[in-house]
Amino acid sequence: MAWMTYISNWFDQDDWYEGLQRANMSQVRQVGLLAAGCQPWNKDVCAAHGDRFAYCATLAIYIYQLDHRYNEFKLHAIMSEHKKTITALSWCPHNPDLFASGGTDNLVIIWNVAEQKVIAKLDNTKGVPASLSWCWNAGDTVAFVSHRGPLFIWTISGPESGVTVHREAHSFLSDICIFRWHSQKRGKVVFGHIDGSLSIFQPGSKSQKHVLRPDSLEGTDEEDPVTALEWDPLSTDYLLVANLHFGIRLLDSESLYCITTFNFPSATASVQCLAWVPSAPGMFVTGDSQVGVLRIWNVSRTTPIDNFKLKKTGFHCLHVLNSPPRKKFSTQSPTKNHYTSSTSEAVPPPTLTQNQAFSLPPGHVVCCFLDGGVGLYDLGAKKWDFLRDLGHVETIFDCKFKPDDPNLLATASFDGTIKVWDINTLTAVHTSPGNEGVVYSLSWAPGDLNCIAGATSQNGAFIWDVKRGKMVQRFNEHGKNGIFCVAWSHKDSKRIATCSGDGFCIIRTVDGKVLHRYKHPAAVFGCDWSQNNKDMIATGCEDKNVRVYYVATSSDQPLKVFSGHTAKVFHVRWSPLREGILCSGSDDGSVRIWDYTQDACINILSGHTAPVRGLMWNTEIPYLLLSGSWDYTIKVWDTREGTCLDTVYDHGADVYGLTCHPSRPFTMASCSRDSTVRLWSLTPLIAPLPINILADRSWEEIIGNIDHAVEQGTPPLLCGKVSRDIKHEIEKLTGNPRAKKLRWFSECLSPPGGSDNLWNLVAVVKGQDDSLLPQNYCKGIMHLKHLIKFRTSEAQELTTVKMSKFGGGIGVPTKEERLKEAAEIHLRLGQIQRYCELMVELGEWDKALSVAPGVSVKYWKKLMQRRADQLIQEDKDDVIPYCIAIGDVKKLVNFFMSRGQLTEALLVAQAACEGNMQTVHVSTPKGSSYPDDIYKEDCHELLHKVSEELAEWYFQDGRAVLAACCQLAVDKTELAMAYLIRGNELELAVSVGTVLGEPAAPATHYALELLARKCMMIPPCFPSVGYRNLAADLLLMTPDNELQLVKLCAFYPGCTEEINDLHEKCKLPTVEECMQLAEAALADGNIFETVKYFLLSQEPEKALPIGIDFIKECISSSEWTLDTVYPVLDLLSYIRTEKLVLHTCTKARNELLILCGYIGALLAIRRQYQSIVPALYEYTSFRRTI
Repeated sequence: MAWMTYISNWFDQDDWYEGLQRANMSQVRQVGLLAAGCQPWNKDVCAAHGDRFAYCATLAIYIYQLDHRYNEFKLHAIMSEHKKTITALSWCPHNPDLFASGGTDNLVIIWNVAEQKVIAKLDNTKGVPASLSWCWNAGDTVAFVSHRGPLFIWTISGPESGVTVHREAHSFLSDICIFRWHSQKRGKVVFGHIDGSLSIFQPGSKSQKHVLRPDSLEGTDEEDPVTALEWDPLSTDYLLVANLHFGIRLLDSESLYCITTFNFPSATASVQCLAWVPSAPGMFVTGDSQVGVLRIWNVSRTTPIDNFKLKKTGFHCLHVLNSPPRKKFSTQSPTKNHYTSSTSEAVPPPTLTQNQAFSLPPGHVVCCFLDGGVGLYDLGAKKWDFLRDLGHVETIFDCKFKPDDPNLLATASFDGTIKVWDINTLTAVHTSPGNEGVVYSLSWAPGDLNCIAGATSQNGAFIWDVKRGKMVQRFNEHGKNGIFCVAWSHKDSKRIATCSGDGFCIIRTVDGKVLHRYKHPAAVFGCDWSQNNKDMIATGCEDKNVRVYYVATSSDQPLKVFSGHTAKVFHVRWSPLREGILCSGSDDGSVRIWDYTQDACINILSGHTAPVRGLMWNTEIPYLLLSGSWDYTIKVWDTREGTCLDTVYDHGADVYGLTCHPSRPFTMASCSRDSTVRLWSLTPLIAPLPINILADRSWEEIIGNIDHAVEQGTPPLLCGKVSRDIKHEIEKLTGNPRAKKLRWFSECLSPPGGSDNLWNLVAVVKGQDDSLLPQNYCKGIMHLKHLIKFRTSEAQELTTVKMSKFGGGIGVPTKEERLKEAAEIHLRLGQIQRYCELMVELGEWDKALSVAPGVSVKYWKKLMQRRADQLIQEDKDDVIPYCIAIGDVKKLVNFFMSRGQLTEALLVAQAACEGNMQTVHVSTPKGSSYPDDIYKEDCHELLHKVSEELAEWYFQDGRAVLAACCQLAVDKTELAMAYLIRGNELELAVSVGTVLGEPAAPATHYALELLARKCMMIPPCFPSVGYRNLAADLLLMTPDNELQLVKLCAFYPGCTEEINDLHEKCKLPTVEECMQLAEAALADGNIFETVKYFLLSQEPEKALPIGIDFIKECISSSEWTLDTVYPVLDLLSYIRTEKLVLHTCTKARNELLILCGYIGALLAIRRQYQSIVPALYEYTSFRRTI
């Protein structure tokens, strides 16, 4: 019946293939996004409202939203409507769903976050909207200003909609850095200027222009730009101002008087940004411009209350938002009682850190740094909720995988750096020193040399030693001309080629010796070494030609010149599989395929609507080519026929670089002017190849020779080195090689993101020796039996570096002195418990706990629990040793889970299960108060609870494979398989389930059924014999498969001969015999068998009235159940579509669709799929009306 829901919207069409084509989606699947960093160019580039915050990259705005289930912020949406640099962002104070943005494209855009769409757009603004803000006194009005003004007011809707100019805010003498509306005083606005002055405007008051410059600037022409400006939310007149050099002042805007000048611990410190803390009146935070120091201030003090060094690089901007509510704990507070006895429980004060006489308020700081890093810092807990330490902030021109490690990807950017990323975690692991101008191109050294060559716009080319983190060689032969491409020969590691705007392609050795200088008539943009001939290199030139040079000779003339492009040629790429074949991309929007041996263009790939930049041949499928363009798309080409197989539209700007690694040939990385790197799975393009492997088809249907593979009409066949190596290794194995075959091909075909981790866990479950585990096993999700061993080893190796911290002393109030004196008296009188309670009241818990055993172990344990409860309420990491000391594993695990620290919770639970944490036993007359076996049972229950929570967290984050890893790590095989199936990782589920064997068998069989259905539903291919047989082969691998085979045969739309062939393969009667069996079953009154055999006959439509009448008769009875009608309805839904759309079947078709919608809704209710129930009932009602 599922298929009926899937194809029901096609049934009113005459051509079902047309419906299939409309339902077709992009086959290339995005599997990873490396988001851009926050831009350092403009001021107001981060904002927040309610449970959302956002920051601006150069061309896109990233919006994060609080996931209330896990109490963490997750990327919610990306807005990429601007085509030039974004200048400012402002969240609507009256509507949490709206924000405004401005850009150098002279656009102001109003965007709805909830609906993820533009709701208003103002184009052709007079001047660039360098700064903008919503007007606090009106819900639909945005103000923006260019550098010198005036201030424009845009009323978005209503009778007065349009743009007006502020009456007074114009004709400034200095550029505007920033401006702020007052949130309470209607129409009051302040501007901060480059020269350090302020301009203040208030309706009904005299305008104040260029006032309140820092005292040190008065009477001079020097400038000290205003870097930050914020009105005091609790005052109508006070505002905080920060100047780059002078520092911070608290000013009175009415009297134009400086109330306070704040002092920094160091004369070299300067403020880049500031913000008030909404949860603490009078408190604000600042971010330094040189180093990432976050300082906490109060207006009552001229020096910082505290300082935190969060990063080495300086702040760019910050924003404070209220912290999300923490999950509540059922901890009991001491009962308030006016009478105090010697054993009354004291009410403790908030915990204070050393040298600190205050507690930090709750609040999260969105921190954006000059290196593009973005993080969310929890002030109360003094920890990062998340931190993406590095990020490109400009166009990424190139990306390449490390030759000996498919998990490391290098990127080259306009921002002057090369960064190396771990694509499993999408985190930066290395970054080059920077300051190189624009880095246009990069090329890894071959093998494990661990060096990268880079090409820059003005500083020549260089070699960067990644491990040592330094430049080890520079090449300046091109002078100050831009170098557009660098290529390190992978056949001869001593040779590096560069091509430049000076018209030369230069071949040199790594030590700088020039071997060749190939002169071109114009700029050279691309070059590429042949992968089949180490002495052959191709170039792309501005003169529209492709040239091929042979470097083994002394001649400076090309061997071949290929002409045909009508605009400049940019990149060229040799085929890694087909000798003599290369491609070129051009500004004419086309890709041309050239055959060096034939001296001819053998195909032209047309479809891009703008210049082509990125080019990538697949290393396994010889005809598969991908291209990226300035039209923002990536296209996939079949170069045999010149057809475009797929188009990807996800990038928000020009696509520059495309790359894949030979070891993982169907995972592609792309980079773009939108400053992102995206990872893609190309595996859907090579169907049915992965299923052929699962179905254990012959090698001829998996691996082929290149000549056969490039013949038109040949299905995809693997032809590269990796697949040949797998075949060679499998053929060497003795015994049954199926498990190895499935794993090796799975690792080759699967994208990153947990598949390697999953296979390591499968090996552990199957009993593999620990010594055979890979070195990086401990970095992923480990099996529970390894968790403590590996983490203990890690702890022994770690060296803790304490971050330097600034702070002041504590002043001691008189009340504290009196309490201390009283406590000392109680102690001398032997009243230890009263002494402890007074120490607790003073906040000196350690003194109280050190003498508490003198009362009793029971009292000490209770005091430890109280201390732990307080620290949990304050969300302090200090709670950890207290819980561990008394063995309160449950409390500690729940604490970690409430903070979203699920891996920490898992570690603690496993440690407890292994007996590393013991509860403190308090002796009672009846013996032990908490038997060890019950404690251990509780710990195991906690362990599984945490693993389930962690798995669900991964799954909700779109990482089904890692969710499966979590379950397999605690030996929950069935749940691991369930996550793979729910995540539509069907091929991986079958591979893993087959290797795991019996425990996974039911789920494996279900995944095989789903894969068979997938084969049945592939739009362009299912009617072909290949897919038909493949679906049958998969079903024949499952037990009790007769009904599934019947559905396959009933659904297949072939001629009678083909259908009979399929029946024979599935061991079913011929269509003629099925007609006879149907009539016999009808005579016997067996409705199910009647429907089944009619569907398999030449006249399947005869099944419709019989089955529908049976269902209608059943549901007219008051005692019918779903189990009575569902099997018949499910079978009916597999009737061949071309029969169902016949005019004679109109009535039956409508009745069938109504019943499918109705019964489907009831099934959804039973299975708790509540979200689809209304849609199914609505569909049923709609079908009844027509």
